[in-house]
Amino acid sequence: MTLLEAATHADPYLYYSGLRQNKDLYFDPALGLWVACGATAVAAILQHPDCRVRPVHEPVPTAIAQGSAGWVFSRLMRMNEGARHQCPRAVIEPALMDVPQEEVAALVGSLTGRAEHCAESLNRLMFNLPVSVLATLMGFQVTQLQTVAGLTRDFVACLSPLSNASELRNADIAATRLSHMLNVLLSDGQQRSHFLSAICRSFKASDWQDHDALIANLIGLLSQTCEACAGLIGNTLVALQQQPGLLEEMTRTPVLVNELVAEVARYDSPVQNTRRFVARQCTIGDSVLHAGDTVLLLLASANRDPAANPEPDSFLLTRGERRSFSFSQARHQCPGQQLALMIVAETISTLLQQPAASLRRPLRWCYLPSLNGRIPQFRNHLEPEQ
Repeated sequence: MTLLEAATHADPYLYYSGLRQNKDLYFDPALGLWVACGATAVAAILQHPDCRVRPVHEPVPTAIAQGSAGWVFSRLMRMNEGARHQCPRAVIEPALMDVPQEEVAALVGSLTGRAEHCAESLNRLMFNLPVSVLATLMGFQVTQLQTVAGLTRDFVACLSPLSNASELRNADIAATRLSHMLNVLLSDGQQRSHFLSAICRSFKASDWQDHDALIANLIGLLSQTCEACAGLIGNTLVALQQQPGLLEEMTRTPVLVNELVAEVARYDSPVQNTRRFVARQCTIGDSVLHAGDTVLLLLASANRDPAANPEPDSFLLTRGERRSFSFSQARHQCPGQQLALMIVAETISTLLQQPAASLRRPLRWCYLPSLNGRIPQFRNHLEPEQ
């Protein structure tokens, strides 16, 4: 196993543990970058002002810089620092934090219907349902949800270095269409949803009056919801398959579903790693990082560090003071973390309320190709290996 294979390996956690035995932060000459595998180093880098989300010389990946996807990417708060990060966050985060769990539960229930729980159905649900919930909150009609979910998944491809030319062209098309659809929603002041109205009020009251960036960051919300929630739903289903006692406990005590999802996010993170780029020389622990250096942060490894969580390799529903890096930390901690956890918890709750045998059906899975995401793709137990 290598660092670039770990995210989609069947079980990368023993490998991560071995890395932590040597040093929290070390330089990998083969990859030409620093690797932060321990919780202390990961936290320090996430907090350091000179460790940025994009290289100074390449604010937008070259492969998408000239297209519509690059236009969106350049304006995303998660891909910027300073005012271009803080201003959209200050406008959008309060609305994300204000969505009540009861509303999320009602939306998940209405959009799920009676799931079949076959592998194909679960694979669709993982990607489509979370985006559909957020799209409904934004004010899209039921008839538009499939289109929005499909376009969002097309756009997400622009964020991966593994995407081919065809996928990048589709990402440009998706960015253009989603921009148009969101512009239509924003232009109809009388029919805006409560969620979108709250964002618009905050936007108008702020000093940040960049309408294009507002559109881009609404697309960003959809894209972040897409893969992160898909991975967390999928990894929760994996946990229920691997640990039969969990399914029994959830059936007996459904109020523990929130704890189940939070522990899965720590134990088997849907986002295994991220990167930071050094803008100015800085010191992390006893290591000196120079301007232009790249750091690979193994978030999933930090989650399993005993320095962050006692008994880190045990799956504990009632874990006290759970510490998770899966949604990042410090200034770039995901503003939609609370909403994402609610969507996933309500999805799992809804599936558990379906006929008792449905989630007991044995499944197999592999992981979708990715350098940092851990998203299972399910197969029915009797399907042949591909």
